[in-house]
Amino acid sequence: QVQLQESGPGLVKPSQTLSLTCTVSGGSITINYYYWSWIRQPPGKGLEWVGYIAYSGSTYYCPSLKSRTSISRDTSKNQFTLQLSSVTPEDTAVYYCVRGSSSGQLDYWGQGTQVTVSS
Repeated sequence: QVQLQESGPGLVKPSQTLSLTCTVSGGSITINYYYWSWIRQPPGKGLEWVGYIAYSGSTYYCPSLKSRTSISRDTSKNQFTLQLSSVTPEDTAVYYCVRGSSSGQLDYWGQGTQVTVSS
């Protein structure tokens, strides 16, 4: 059973960098052919895909967030990390880490973590 757990600060000040880590258990993040995503849900809005890091280590980001987003991984800890720079209150959301397959199925989700951007 694959499990994902998000961790990181719940409050970030405007203009700072949001940093979240997802710790994965029950399966390696380097196994073919899975994609490890960050998805967020702002209050009162739908889900928004932020980006992913693939089993190979390649990354792909939502075009509207690309200039501010970086996703990296630590294979020794089986973790992947989201960094979102220059945050504004519009980045306030519940952030989820998610496993996806090459078929597009999102089969395992973390419980989500609330991040609020406020001074």
